[in-house]
Amino acid sequence: MKIAIFASGNGTNFEVLAKQFQKRELAGELKLLFCDHPDAYVIQRAKKFNIPVETFTVKSCGEKRLYEEKIAHILIENQIDFIILAGYMRVIGQPILAKYEGCIVNLHPAYLPEYPGLHSIERAFADHKKQTGVTVHYIDSGVDSGPIIAQEHVAILPDDTVETLEKRVHDCEHRLYPATLKKILQNRCDK
Repeated sequence: MKIAIFASGNGTNFEVLAKQFQKRELAGELKLLFCDHPDAYVIQRAKKFNIPVETFTVKSCGEKRLYEEKIAHILIENQIDFIILAGYMRVIGQPILAKYEGCIVNLHPAYLPEYPGLHSIERAFADHKKQTGVTVHYIDSGVDSGPIIAQEHVAILPDDTVETLEKRVHDCEHRLYPATLKKILQNRCDK
């Protein structure tokens, strides 16, 4: 099974997953990183693992539909079977969903259905919640609305700052995402 990871930023989750693919702790072959920000640090992380990178923007394609069609073409060309979103900050549209429905998994830094979309950690902190969390879910056409696969709560402590909370959320992501993907990918490879 051939895997693509989509990311938009620093790429800490990408690196955690790339290491596990390299050690064969995750089933399948990590074939491609797609990044929608040509200057994102995740590209450097991919180069460190010798993972091929595709990167371009909606603007460079002229519009979102053409951007998504170009991505879909690259995925098909690379015979990608499964997509992992790891900090990819765009909603997946029909050109990709039509081909990969049920084969795209996302990691979200909140205990969905609370705080879908952007700035989830900051919003939970600002609302003085006692906890937030991490959710792994399948992608559908909505914003963080697809079927939930796994979740874990992360306490918001009285002396937390956004930065300390964010670190604990990321630590949880780095545990929960690989463990969940391990089960999903192994099940798909066993079929």
